[in-house]
Amino acid sequence: MTPDTLADLGPAFLGSRLKRLSDRLQAEATAVLQAHDLPIQPAQQVLLAALKQDGALTIGALAQRLRLSQPTITRTVQGLVDQGLVAVSRGARDLRHKTLSLTEDGARVIGAAQREIWPRVAAAVTELCDGGEQALLDQISALEARLDARSLVDRVTAARGLTVREFSDDLAGAFYAINAAWISQMFTLEENDVTLLENPRALIVDKGGAVLFAQTPDLGVVGTCAIMRMKDGWFELTKMGVLEAARGRKVGEFLLAAALERAEAMGVADRLYLLTNRKCAAAIHLYEKLGFQHDAEIMALFGGRYERCDVAMRYWPAS
Repeated sequence: MTPDTLADLGPAFLGSRLKRLSDRLQAEATAVLQAHDLPIQPAQQVLLAALKQDGALTIGALAQRLRLSQPTITRTVQGLVDQGLVAVSRGARDLRHKTLSLTEDGARVIGAAQREIWPRVAAAVTELCDGGEQALLDQISALEARLDARSLVDRVTAARGLTVREFSDDLAGAFYAINAAWISQMFTLEENDVTLLENPRALIVDKGGAVLFAQTPDLGVVGTCAIMRMKDGWFELTKMGVLEAARGRKVGEFLLAAALERAEAMGVADRLYLLTNRKCAAAIHLYEKLGFQHDAEIMALFGGRYERCDVAMRYWPAS
């Protein structure tokens, strides 16, 4: 038998193992749909089912019900709109805030899937799981609940002593000192920097944003970053800095992952951007690694806030 390297790697690669299984099941589900002449993909089928079950919904409501990111839902919905299976209400300029509903063709397609395919697939899954499908589904639900309670990032980083702290007034000084140090080292503190660093509660926290800190057992608070509400529903990931004494401990990656997790919890991950400078090459590489993409629209909208800004990036959550 051919060796299965992924299986041999064990629990550290659970996500990759589950994705491989998911990809295989999705491919076979696609073949089943094609065999019944239904012009949809499995991911589209889920959205059609939600609209049939719950009636007209917005992108945000669909994302909440399906526990998927808004950009993922938006991309899938666009395909259904193009096929004439979903109708979009008029009025709002942003697709995410428009109301979606099934067209007659959409209702016909999902109705056919429910009648002709779902019972057969359910029977096949029961056979595949040898009657243990409910136990498997319960285990998946329990795993999702545990991740909601405490993320994988937190569980992994806790092993090296990094923890997240929320903003409190006694940490305002650390927020200023950490950011002023790295900005002054690489650039010049601008008036916009000073105003924000001196007023994190009033300008960030009290306006619906968040300020996070990274702490180690030996050095205390060593890093910080903020998610700040901006105009037109945008949020800026800003003022992310790490003390020089803590360099090499991957504090920046830990903070960025924690900030993205917070943005997801706030429901603003699909409207998150950042501004930086090409001199920050290592940071830009990290941003790209965790899902940010260079974006000319963001540069046009917000790039003028800082003289040093020559890079603008927008976060795109993984599908």
